Parts: sequence; structure tokens; C-alpha cells
Amino acid sequence: MNSPSLSRALILLMAVATGLAVASNYYAQPLLHSIAEQFGLSTASAGSIVIAAQLSYGAGLLLLAPLGDLFEQRRLIVIMTAISALGLVISACAPSLPWLILGTALTGLFSVVAQILVPLAATLSQPHQRGRAVGTLMSGLLLGILLARTAAGFMAEIGGWRSIYVLAAILMALSAIALYRSLPRHHNHAGMKYPALIGSVFRLFYEEPLLRLRSLLGLLSFSLFGLFWTPLAFLLAREPYHYSDAVIGLFGLAGAAGALSANWAGRLADRGKGSLGTTVGLVVLLLSWLPLGFAEHSLAALLVGVLLLDLAVQLVHVSNQNAVIALRPQARTRMNAGYITCYFIGGALGSLLGTQLFQHQGWRGIVVAGLMIGTVALLVWCLAEIKRKRALHSVA
Repeated sequence: MNSPSLSRALILLMAVATGLAVASNYYAQPLLHSIAEQFGLSTASAGSIVIAAQLSYGAGLLLLAPLGDLFEQRRLIVIMTAISALGLVISACAPSLPWLILGTALTGLFSVVAQILVPLAATLSQPHQRGRAVGTLMSGLLLGILLARTAAGFMAEIGGWRSIYVLAAILMALSAIALYRSLPRHHNHAGMKYPALIGSVFRLFYEEPLLRLRSLLGLLSFSLFGLFWTPLAFLLAREPYHYSDAVIGLFGLAGAAGALSANWAGRLADRGKGSLGTTVGLVVLLLSWLPLGFAEHSLAALLVGVLLLDLAVQLVHVSNQNAVIALRPQARTRMNAGYITCYFIGGALGSLLGTQLFQHQGWRGIVVAGLMIGTVALLVWCLAEIKRKRALHSVA
């Protein structure tokens, strides 16, 4: 069936819903110090909450997001949003770490609804506006990730760390209702059963070199995001800062400016200049670790580093996602699911590495790892660009 094009109001609603869904996986980050104190946990054990969120999100991307190419998408989106809200309720009531991880994992698994909304926006958009629409939803996604920290810290000061999960569950339930009332029905059946549908995601990796490249870049760039943000609460809770949960959460506002790069990246993609956005993003991503090297003792350096890091990660991500979505229009949901699965595996690996390094090597170990991973990502891209330009030259 032919679906109506997207209005600005509907794009905004989808962006808000995307942000709320993904935010659910990040409320714990500024609260790790408080959660660790209540449950008597080590840094690494508390970090397992963030890792559970990212791994479950990755699993959901592989196992659930491709369902967007099988079932009617409005109904699927509403159901997944409601189940994600249920996971937040479990987290709010968790009496121990295992229950908190269970609620976190359930929320993470079904919050992949965000990655059904993004390709749906691309499908419903006019071709010349597709990059901008995707960029708008990705701005909502990044703002959700970053402002989740601010909201969590603020709510923790008012009603304890559990209060943010209560508020988030209510907002997710309202989001499900709004999406049910506003989204058009859209059914893009892939013409295959579920096992074949999941298998086709792996086949797409085999058949599309660009998907493999962009997925690797996404994995590396988001690993740096997790490497920085997961141990940050522990850095800011100790000397010389001694910040509260609310103040730690405010650092999300510093990174929120990075969301502005999403629309720019989308516009570059619309003009056929997505490679430029990737190049700029990877260079800035590497350079961001220079001021972050002084973050242990300098608030100004930390703020500059946060701004650069989040801007760069978003620039690379939106450029990647636009390139992947454009490959096969008939398989957008599966292409996006494959890419984002790798993306959040990178985030989980970065979080795991960050908690272990901080516990054993301190902030210096975080910075050294960041510089190394950033260098690898830039080298991978440069080599791929050299190969691509040689191929174009040989054809010409």
C-alpha cells in the first residue's frame, strides 16, 4: 500500500518517541555511584547494568528489529514501546542487582523500537527529504541518550535513583498511545518467514561490503562513547570534583550540543556528501581525546572533550546510517538492524573496557584506549576511501 508522506508534526513525534525509547538504556549511567552504594557493588559490578542495557539492545536489534519487514509496523511499534515501559517498572521496583539487570535487559530488548521508527521515517519521506528526516530522528535519539543523564540526576536528587524509572515508564506509556493515534498503518512484508528473515541480515553483511565497513566504523565510534560515559560518574564522584548525581547528570547537557550535527550530517547525505561527514567526524572523534586527557583535573577540558566527542560520534553515526539505508530500499529495516546491532555491540564493549580500565588503570588508561581506538577507526576509513577512489579511477 502507498503510505502518506511525513508531516513535520509526525516527524517531531517520531523523534521524541525515538529519544524516549533509547533514553531508557542510559538513565543508570550518572546513578552508578549511588546504585553501587545501595547494593554494595564494585565499579565493575555496577557497570554491568550499562553493559546489560547495550547487549540486550544489540540482541533486540538482531532478533526483533527485522520484524519491521514482517509485521504491520504501527502495531509492532506500539506493542514494543509498551513492553519497554514494563521493563522500566521492573527496574523501578528492583530489590537487588539481578532484578535491576532483568528490568534493564527487558527495556533494552524492546527499546529497539527506535530502530523501526528510523527506517519507517525514511520510507514515508520524500527522497529529497529523507536525509533530513533521518537526521531529525537521530537528533531525537542522541538528545534522548544525553538528556537521560541530566533527567536521571535531577530526579535522583528529588526522589532517589528509582524515581527516574517511574517517570520514564509513564512517558513511554504516553508515547505508545500517541504513536497509536498518529502513525499511519504501514506493512512492508519481506516475503519470507522469521528464520529466513534473520538469516537474511547475515546474508546482507556477506553481500554488501559497504554495510560491513559502516558497521565496523559504527562499532568503533560507539565503543568510544561507552568508554567515556560509563566510568564518568565514578570520576566525577571522587576528588577533586565530589559531584552529586544531579551535577553529574548535567554533563549530558554539554554533550547534547552534539545532536546539532545530526541535521548537518543528514543534509550532507542529501547532497551526496556523506563521506565528508564521516571524515570530519572521525578526525574530531580522535582529537576529542586530547582535552579529555586533562579531564581528571580540569573541568574546562572535560567540557570541551564531551562536546567534541558527542558531536563526532553523532556525525559519524548519521553518515553511516544514511549510507546503509540507501543501499537497499526494500530491506531498510534489516540493513539498519544489522548496522545498529554492531553499533551497540561496540557500545557494550566500550562500557566493559571502560569499567575495567578505570578500576585498574584509572582515567589515564581510559584516555590511552580512546586514542588507540580513535586512530584505528580513522585508519580503517582512510584505507577504505583510498580503495574506493582507486576503483573509481580504474573504471573511469
